[in-house]
Amino acid sequence: MSAPSSFPNPDSNDLDRLHAAVKREKEDLDPGHEPAPMWVLFFFMLVAIVAGGQLGPMTGGFSFDVSNPFSIAKSGDPRPGGGDGAAAMDPFQTAMKKGASGYAVCGGCHQGSGMGLPGQYPPLAGSEWVLGGTERLIRVVQHGLVGQVTVKGQNYNFPGGMQGFGAGMSAGDFANVLTYIRNSWGNEAPMITKEMVEKFRADEKRTTQWTMAELEPFKDKNLPGEIPAGPGATSPAAK
Repeated sequence: MSAPSSFPNPDSNDLDRLHAAVKREKEDLDPGHEPAPMWVLFFFMLVAIVAGGQLGPMTGGFSFDVSNPFSIAKSGDPRPGGGDGAAAMDPFQTAMKKGASGYAVCGGCHQGSGMGLPGQYPPLAGSEWVLGGTERLIRVVQHGLVGQVTVKGQNYNFPGGMQGFGAGMSAGDFANVLTYIRNSWGNEAPMITKEMVEKFRADEKRTTQWTMAELEPFKDKNLPGEIPAGPGATSPAAK
């Protein structure tokens, strides 16, 4: 006869207590708040996939340039003179913007302020050489200047002379720099255009520096040519 087990079989009372403990650990859900069955979740996922496939063609498809809020194609290049802004700038504004960069060639002597250096380099601000006839100015910058020069009542003597730098610049860049110095630091004068520079270069074959006496006949003469309407043509000197 076998020995009795040391662990008695649980009776019905033990099972009831076990079920009650499990029930206490599991959260009771109110009617209507039970988790959705898995087939319902699968159905909604399928609907979302089908709807997305139809939405793309109906809206023209996804495009990064269209959908990106920072796209240049959408908003235009915000930089001055970039994108659609270039078309909005008039010829005078364009010449001033580009001429400011080209002025670096002159700024080493005449300074960023246009005031030059006393006794060494004459000022461009308020200079009669800058604001006077455009023929004299373009000849100086194109070919250079040598000997004594009087600017705003002060004498400047260039033993080696000012070297011309126009030959190393395109007609457009050259015109932009001249327009810039004629309309900066309080200066105000009509712009000089690329067409004016091109005509001058076609007619003038000089290759040596000028003297002040040689330039006297040109001090009040202006280069022929049309000036675009706008701020660069409003100075009385343009009439």
